Amino acid sequence: MPQAPKHLHNITNSNTNTTHDNNKRALKFIEEVTSNTDEIQTKVLSQILSRSAQVEYLQRQGLDGHTDRNTFKKVMPVVTYEDLKPDIDRIANGDASPILCSKPISEFLTSSGTSGGERKLMPTIEEELERRSLLYSLLMPVMDQFVPGLDKGKGMYFLFIKSEAKTPGGLLARPVLTSYYKSSHFKHRKSDPYTNYTSPNETILCTDSYQSMYAQLLCGLCQNEDVLRVGAVFASGFIRAIKFLEKHLFYLCHDIKTGTLDPKITDPSVREAVLKILKPDPKLARFIESQCSNGSSWKGIITRLWPNTKYVDVIVTGAMSQYIPILDYYSNNLPLVCTMYASSECYFGLNLNPLCDPSEVSYTLIPTMAYFEFLPLNKVNEHADSISHLEQENLVDLADVKLGQEYELVVTTYAGLYRYRVGDILRVAGFKNKAPQFNFVCRKNVVLSIDSDKTDEVELQNAVQIAAENLVQFGASLIDYTSCVDTSTIPGHYVLYWEINMNNGDTPVPGSAFEECCVALEESLNSVYRQGRVSESIGALEIKVVENGTFDKLMDFALSQGASINQYKTPRCVKFAPLVELLNSRVVSSYFSPKCPRWIPGRKERCT
Repeated sequence: MPQAPKHLHNITNSNTNTTHDNNKRALKFIEEVTSNTDEIQTKVLSQILSRSAQVEYLQRQGLDGHTDRNTFKKVMPVVTYEDLKPDIDRIANGDASPILCSKPISEFLTSSGTSGGERKLMPTIEEELERRSLLYSLLMPVMDQFVPGLDKGKGMYFLFIKSEAKTPGGLLARPVLTSYYKSSHFKHRKSDPYTNYTSPNETILCTDSYQSMYAQLLCGLCQNEDVLRVGAVFASGFIRAIKFLEKHLFYLCHDIKTGTLDPKITDPSVREAVLKILKPDPKLARFIESQCSNGSSWKGIITRLWPNTKYVDVIVTGAMSQYIPILDYYSNNLPLVCTMYASSECYFGLNLNPLCDPSEVSYTLIPTMAYFEFLPLNKVNEHADSISHLEQENLVDLADVKLGQEYELVVTTYAGLYRYRVGDILRVAGFKNKAPQFNFVCRKNVVLSIDSDKTDEVELQNAVQIAAENLVQFGASLIDYTSCVDTSTIPGHYVLYWEINMNNGDTPVPGSAFEECCVALEESLNSVYRQGRVSESIGALEIKVVENGTFDKLMDFALSQGASINQYKTPRCVKFAPLVELLNSRVVSSYFSPKCPRWIPGRKERCT
């Protein structure tokens, strides 16, 4: 089996091979692992189980040192985060014994919030950084086949770190990208034309989001002729950068014109790094002002300010697809490229046809990354949190999935997750040699998402119930509700449509009460959402009160489209344009949350 660390060393650490040779080596690796998918998966599972044979979790399940696939499938349960939480809590509280993994847990990677409102803690080990780096090292060799010459310029990427904490036992808990950007693999990466960014490391590693964004944007503008590709992790993040440019244009142009850095940028390391790039350039400042002035359209602003840009590198699959129209507007329809598929639990694979239409993006899972299984979706298990023993034994292996079938992804990782339900729904779109390629369909049970937030139906229901209690004192109650994401504003925001019943007459509920409902809703959502609100990547939640009878009209529409009256239930999220139009046509009043929710316990955070 090709060894990831060794291969990574060959690709990224060689000082003698040319870029062309490194690219050939990377593409050869992809050919090898996709041609021997099942054999590699068998060896990966055996490696994971043999090295962790004595860990408590495997002992508890009765695996008894077996490393073969058949025994594993019969003995090991398929689990969710809640199943593992007691063991994860023990590790977080300082138990260093081999509970889940034989290797020491180096830190926790924080994943999206649970329905209980707290972030998940995903265990990881040091060597996982090598696997992540391996996947990153494959991206540009693939891209070079479609857009050659990318090593002749720079990438303008808006990359940020987020807050980190320590568990009671002293382990770091932080987002996976923060972990990667702060690692030596990123900070001390070898010279590589493909990782030549306009943003100095110091600007990426700045914890102040305003200073980081300002400095990265300023550096990107100063080097505008060198930029060949632009991007961010999520589409929403890139759009946020464009809006930041619009809001802070005067100050950015002043800095470029004078060669001085705004005094609001106080981080010494950021100032030092930026001033190495920033030089007085009145001509460039005038050019930027002319392109961005109030009288100018912002259509095509990316290609106007960064004229050599060949594509926009952002995630636009799943919930991010809602941002495609605005990205097309800003970029003059440049290709929107989704390069890789990853999560806090594991890095999975990459897009081998990066210039495809966003609606056709598929990811090839790299079989050395982890052991992959797939739970076929059907009406019985589509929304179930637990599965039967028969379903457990019949999970499908990577090499055995069927074209067109949808599955829920299940992973077994080197870091101590065994048959873990990731919650992603994938559809088999094709094959690369013997390796299947998957469309990302959605997150299981997620109804609302704007940035990295994921709000499921249960969480939304609980939040609405709590918020609606504010109506009782006014003799009112909530009849029904639904929701949508509004991306016509930047940043996007959640919208809740409420139909109200006045139990004690027609005295209207004061607007301040609905604003309190907005606040209560936001306070009840998970910490990822609340952090997004505080950092302004998510806009203030909005409640739109609709006329009485609106939800009857909603049902009438569904029935007119062929729905069964016996099976109809109010959708808790609407995306179909006619339904959104129907709801908006019956809005009688609208209210926004007047303040940000609490994010750090015990400290009120307010938007500026």
